[in-house]
Amino acid sequence: MVNRFLLTLLVLHSWTFLCANDDRPNVVFIAVDDMNDWIGCLETTPRALTPNIDRLAAQGVNFTNAHTAGVYCAPSRAAIFTGRHATTTGCYQTSIYFYDHPDIRPLQVSFNEGGYKTMGAGKLFHHPAGAVDLRGWDEFYVRNQIQRETGYPMDSWSGEVPFPDPVPNSIYNRTGEPANAAFMEWAALPNDKEEEMADTIRANWAVSKLQETHERPFFLAVGFYAPHFPNYCPEKYFDLYDPAKIEFPPYKADDLDDLPEKIRKIKTNRSRIHKKLESLNAIDDAIHGYLACISYADALIGRVLNALDASPYAENTIVVLWSDHGYHHGEKGDWGKHTLWERTSSVPFIWSGPNVARGEKVDTTVSLIDMYPTFVDLCNLPEVEGLEGKSIAKTLIDPGSAKDRNVLLPWMEPGAYAIINRDWRYIHYADGGEELYDVQKDPNEWYNLAGNPELSGIKSRLRNAAPKTFAKPGTKLNARRNLILEGESFRWEEN
Repeated sequence: MVNRFLLTLLVLHSWTFLCANDDRPNVVFIAVDDMNDWIGCLETTPRALTPNIDRLAAQGVNFTNAHTAGVYCAPSRAAIFTGRHATTTGCYQTSIYFYDHPDIRPLQVSFNEGGYKTMGAGKLFHHPAGAVDLRGWDEFYVRNQIQRETGYPMDSWSGEVPFPDPVPNSIYNRTGEPANAAFMEWAALPNDKEEEMADTIRANWAVSKLQETHERPFFLAVGFYAPHFPNYCPEKYFDLYDPAKIEFPPYKADDLDDLPEKIRKIKTNRSRIHKKLESLNAIDDAIHGYLACISYADALIGRVLNALDASPYAENTIVVLWSDHGYHHGEKGDWGKHTLWERTSSVPFIWSGPNVARGEKVDTTVSLIDMYPTFVDLCNLPEVEGLEGKSIAKTLIDPGSAKDRNVLLPWMEPGAYAIINRDWRYIHYADGGEELYDVQKDPNEWYNLAGNPELSGIKSRLRNAAPKTFAKPGTKLNARRNLILEGESFRWEEN
């Protein structure tokens, strides 16, 4: 009995000693939503004004050929937090990975089990009620009690935040577009309402966490909804841009003509959005709203970075900035995401901090799914079986050592995917349709080369890089039917 008591004291003493002497890096994990590569440090056209993101890039490693792991919110974020593609989890669309795979240890649980204090807020997972994986968080912040009691919905546009007057505000929706009234919405809000906006509240919460004393290394994750639609933000961010000088991305009138038949039909229908904006002479207005919201997100990122710089954690904190996917603004006739093309897959992806080179750009191909194994290496987390990304820890230390590779982007059904590297993008659809783009010569992906017999060897090699098996789609759950609320928590139950 005495020996067991002494052993317990020894274990507790050892744990206290390790915590007090744990010099592993802290992590500030910043997510943005629907932000494509129109940021200053990626030198694209159009280009948003992003001084804070550019400052972060100048302090670390900026991956200029980074790609998402899912074609919209839910599958991208599921892949990031599980370290596994939809081809393994079945999370091709909106299924809940922790319902079908409760055995998978998500990223925040690995940090928590590795001795880190874990704190989260905002849109890290998908935003509907029941989509937040509450396991492993010491603290997960929401801005009101109602959210805790309704399954942690992360939508930024609930009743207590400021809205423009009138709503809908944009010319696109005021002319009678049915369905989702928030889509294709843009408006400048009064500047004095900025502190009432959901994303501002989340940024201020993250700042407050950096002003606290933490006895353990911490994983601080904050997800911003901007620039996801509706593109409402304070007027001062709209004022950063001259509407008369808004640049359009490059368009090609017959861009859909060489696509496989099924996807051509889908995208021809989708192109009605672009045609309507053209008829309203409103493409520049829509892009203006999006650029303004990128700058709003950048300002919030700046608040977090400034708080970190002023904190005692500045020298020992890794900062990672990522967007869940890119966004089309009329390229290939599309507005939004959900595609296997560059405009959906290309994302900002920037690291800074200890064991990260300063002021470097890396153009070798990486995927957001690489974050989980990289954290295992850099933060000495417990080993996790089955991670499908590749650690980029060596590249962060020595960017010159990076070698290009193929990365996978699954689509919304088994058998559909893209294989991407620095030179090529190969797209395969479940019905056998194919696309192949020489992205060095054709960065806009205007010319589908899949039918060129001289490129059959390249196409075959890329096809062979795809998974040999595809998981069946995950369980379809409906919050009204399957979400069981239990006080300030919830669980999913199939019935």
